[in-house]
Amino acid sequence: MADFDLGAAFIPALHKPAELLPIAKHRKSLLYLIEKSSVTIVVGQTGSGKSTQIPQFLERAGWCADGKIIGITQPRRVAATTVAIRVAEEFGCDVGKEVGYSIRFEDATSETTRIKFLTDGLLIREALVDPLLSRYSVIMVDEAHERSISSDILLGLLKKIRKKRPDLRIIISSATLQAEEFRNFFSEPKEETPNGKENGDNASIVSLEGRTYPIDILYLDSPAEDYLDKAVSTVIDIHTNEPKGDILVFLTGRDEIEQAVQAISERSSQLPPGSQAILPLPLYAGLATDQQMYVFEEAPENFRKVIFSTNISEASVTIDGIVYVVDSGFVKLRAYDPKTGIESLTATPVSKASAAQRAGRAGRTKPGKCFRLYTEEAYQSLPEANIPEIQRSNLAPFVLQLKALGIDNVLRFEFLTPPPAELMVRGLELLYSLGALDDYAKLTKPLGLRMAELAVEPMMAKTLLSAPSFGCLSEILTIAAMTSLGGNIWIQHEGEKKKTESAKRKFAAEEGDHLTLLNVYQAFVTKGRKESRFCHENLLNFKLMARAVSIRAQLKRYLERFGLNVDESLAAHSTSTASNKAEQIQRCLTAGYFAHAARMQPDGTFRNVSGTTVLHAHPSSIMFNRKADWVIFHEVMETGDKTFIRDITRIEKSWLLEYAPEFYKTT
Repeated sequence: MADFDLGAAFIPALHKPAELLPIAKHRKSLLYLIEKSSVTIVVGQTGSGKSTQIPQFLERAGWCADGKIIGITQPRRVAATTVAIRVAEEFGCDVGKEVGYSIRFEDATSETTRIKFLTDGLLIREALVDPLLSRYSVIMVDEAHERSISSDILLGLLKKIRKKRPDLRIIISSATLQAEEFRNFFSEPKEETPNGKENGDNASIVSLEGRTYPIDILYLDSPAEDYLDKAVSTVIDIHTNEPKGDILVFLTGRDEIEQAVQAISERSSQLPPGSQAILPLPLYAGLATDQQMYVFEEAPENFRKVIFSTNISEASVTIDGIVYVVDSGFVKLRAYDPKTGIESLTATPVSKASAAQRAGRAGRTKPGKCFRLYTEEAYQSLPEANIPEIQRSNLAPFVLQLKALGIDNVLRFEFLTPPPAELMVRGLELLYSLGALDDYAKLTKPLGLRMAELAVEPMMAKTLLSAPSFGCLSEILTIAAMTSLGGNIWIQHEGEKKKTESAKRKFAAEEGDHLTLLNVYQAFVTKGRKESRFCHENLLNFKLMARAVSIRAQLKRYLERFGLNVDESLAAHSTSTASNKAEQIQRCLTAGYFAHAARMQPDGTFRNVSGTTVLHAHPSSIMFNRKADWVIFHEVMETGDKTFIRDITRIEKSWLLEYAPEFYKTT
């Protein structure tokens, strides 16, 4: 594994013989069921070996004959990469050879790949090119009970594909609760054939009991005022009073996790000398792949590992050595308000199903304890399961993909749980105003089709495809790459907030965040010559900046496939003045993000166009505490009682009317 510089103890579970996993004794019955039935639902706890062993059983049983491959989808990028690395190790090959993975903007597969891990969304994208997914002999949808919007849509697609491809085998791995729902979805009505026999393909369910040890569940006597603070003090209590064993703490997002890691670092320095030390580690979706890998390494001698994670660790990835779980009782869920058109991530109480999954992480290797940072009464009032993502999301990106897959009547598509009509209508309206759909709700050519093919969300896709007419394609390409990173490019060390702020000011553009990101990137590739020293001096995250270069190159290849050539020569830009260029970029961003417009109020807050929602510039934004009349923004996030907007750029009100006349009318 030359590509990964990891310690010998990497993912300790690898070194447990596969035959010791609960799934080993089910191998023959599983293979028989998969052979006999076109849909198999595998129910088993995380850690039973489903994700790592089933693909290997299938490969050995000959399902990769004639150049076919086995695809395993995961709801999250982290799971797709970590499970692929683990299986490659067991298989005895480098990642990217016989076992590989493919996630957005990162492909580690080759012609020799036989077992391929990928995100649900990426497999849907593959169906744009190969509608029957003919390269695959088996597709396994892992963690389907999480009900991510992509896995729900993928299941609907697979149900359609199965009618044309009876040879395709579909495996759905799920937690117990939803197995019957999946079986009913895939079961065909029985019909009587001319010879009098009944014909009908029902999905089979197979259950693998997971190996779990007893877990003590402890509740608070009274509600915690601040669960983050309580989580940190609970970790210190466990560390001081409980025997050996690593700790897994569930929080809701990156900001909280980074605060907790910092707080533990500070508190652990006050531990008595000579006692075991604490090694705090973060785990969230925006973390670089190599940083995610640290959580799987065994803790150094005389250290206790404390992993602060989002709900990624609830089901998708298995971390060995966890004996204690601290559950904040919250998760960040996507919530889209069709009235305001604002999609936000909001901290919401977990469901009982999630709480059970979290507690289960503590009993993998020996008896464990789960500390729930809420009362038993609060637990009793939790919902049984969370509302499926498809019922609370902006559906525009998915409607666009379904249309590109030739599914014109999206309302008649077979969804596992149909989305509310209001969300569907809003998605169609936004795509129509972006020019992706015509008056008959058909995909426009070439714009709508190209928007569906680009690996960015519809508003950014429209911005990119509008850029040639504004003469700023090269710059918008950079902005698209920089806003796709999913992480903060600025590094802030403890107590050095001012230092980070002055580093940012060097690149600040008065027009706002998008042009600031452009300045950072251009300095990195010219002055910095892509060097880590430049990043170190300017408090920039080198890994993320290098990733932006790679994403930009991939997006550029997409555009070149559409016949849009990106002129990178500086001479091309010298004819226009810098301020003129900046205005073209601002106009171009308005052409894509007009639905995310806001107006500044006298008190310094913003209001969305309808005036119904108060928005605050995020403290990380260049526009924080700056004046602007009208702005467009890239994303919205809710924390506590405030709604923040990030990646903000100033615009003129008249541009909204100019570029989105269908969307805005003056009254």
